[in-house]
Amino acid sequence: MGRSIPRRDVLRTLWAGGVASLMCSRKAGACAQGVTVGAHPWVYAAKQPGYDPTPVLDQIFREVGGAGVDGIELMHQVLLHEDGVKRVTELSKRYSLPVIGTSWSAPMWDRERHAEILRETRTLVPRLAQVKGRTLGTSVGDARRRKTPQELDAQAELLRAVMKTCAGEGVVLNLHNHVYEVADHEYDLKGTLERIRDVKLGPDIGWLVRAKIDPVDFLRRHRGRVVFAHLRDEKADGTWPEAMGEGVVDYAAVGRALGEINFRGDLVIEIAHERDFQPTRSYGESIRISREYVRSVMGY
Repeated sequence: MGRSIPRRDVLRTLWAGGVASLMCSRKAGACAQGVTVGAHPWVYAAKQPGYDPTPVLDQIFREVGGAGVDGIELMHQVLLHEDGVKRVTELSKRYSLPVIGTSWSAPMWDRERHAEILRETRTLVPRLAQVKGRTLGTSVGDARRRKTPQELDAQAELLRAVMKTCAGEGVVLNLHNHVYEVADHEYDLKGTLERIRDVKLGPDIGWLVRAKIDPVDFLRRHRGRVVFAHLRDEKADGTWPEAMGEGVVDYAAVGRALGEINFRGDLVIEIAHERDFQPTRSYGESIRISREYVRSVMGY
């Protein structure tokens, strides 16, 4: 009362409400719990040069848009192309598939590359906001060894700078994990959390399982930080199945844990296949099967 609200904040609030309504209209139930369920295009990008899914972007939006998910998490390469924002905006509208955010990684521990990385984020994050994305799933880079305290300092310093850029665009950074971030008793991740108390987490359940970390315990220990999660199944022999529900990860327990911690964020299905795996169905069909599994087993 008695003070003006910046026009940009009003527009962002109206847009957020509109996206929430669109997502809820696509699949009733998930939004009632404050959770959206999307998909990530890694399985498509894995076959592309430089893991850049841009050449098959139309196929991705068509198939993911028909798989019953609430939105899509992009890969950052798409938005670094000069026509990336235009293409994503058009495809998002054509297939009624909102953009949740994008994944992104950089060797943040390497101080000599900080200037280069910051330049990239100052292009990427505003473009992400232009396509209505709200999350930046961030991997801090694998040094292929235990990082030194000085490298962890550098990593945290850069993360804080990127978080500031994100905040200016209404985007929330979350820390994504592979195995290396949580190996060695979560050494890398703990090093970051000790230095940045308010950073959010976007754990990858599949990678936690590969790292021999109980995802339920992880979610409980980090309650309050978890705003995002990647979902992927794993078979008893340690390989990835074609779709969720065809492995042995106890996603019913994961769903219960998310309820326990009052999770209100985004769950993103990220299918991955072993290098020589030959699919028996389209990627879009595997995403559809996975989406139905998340609904029936996890309750989202």
